[in-house]
Amino acid sequence: MDSSWQVIIDALPLLLQGTLVTLKIVVISLIIAFVIGLISGLMSIAQNRLLRLISSFYVDLIRGTPLLVQVFFIYFGLPVFLDIRIPAETAGIIAISLNAGAYISEIFRAGINSINRGQGEAARSLGLSRYLTMRLVILPQATRRMLPAFVNQLIVTIKDTSLLSAIGITELTQSGEIIISSNFRAFEIWGVVGIFYLIIIYILSRVSRLLERRYAVR
Repeated sequence: MDSSWQVIIDALPLLLQGTLVTLKIVVISLIIAFVIGLISGLMSIAQNRLLRLISSFYVDLIRGTPLLVQVFFIYFGLPVFLDIRIPAETAGIIAISLNAGAYISEIFRAGINSINRGQGEAARSLGLSRYLTMRLVILPQATRRMLPAFVNQLIVTIKDTSLLSAIGITELTQSGEIIISSNFRAFEIWGVVGIFYLIIIYILSRVSRLLERRYAVR
């Protein structure tokens, strides 16, 4: 029987490949989620009641259903209804983007509302439009306060990608399952998979703390 170290060494190439897939999905999904969250967050504080209702419905729908159900619905349900084929990785990115977007929307809403209304009123009294007031006065301050929440959502999203193994995406967790199915060394492989996740999240946590000190986030 191979030693534990040899098992781990043999597994590293596939695990590293799975890690790259995980990071790729996270980066693409969070870019899309950030845009969705910003739009939805702004809609949630708009004066137009219809826009607020649409944002509220989206956020409540996503937050009220498990991510795994959303993944299955997009990968298995939508293709049947629309009579199209959605590749597994595309379905995973869509599901992660929509899910993270709902939570980022709430981060934006809370961050914007945390800024004293007097600052917006002062900017408007100086002749700035509502758009410029939001872009130049409110969002720069709110973003600093939202930074810890954004990093936390990034960490949650990295963990959430493990659910995509359920639809056959060969990310980090699925890579571990493939290796275990061939060598039956669950202890070593799941231990290494856990360490990989831990390293990624630890690095992000350290970067977050550095940014918080750099920008004096309170």
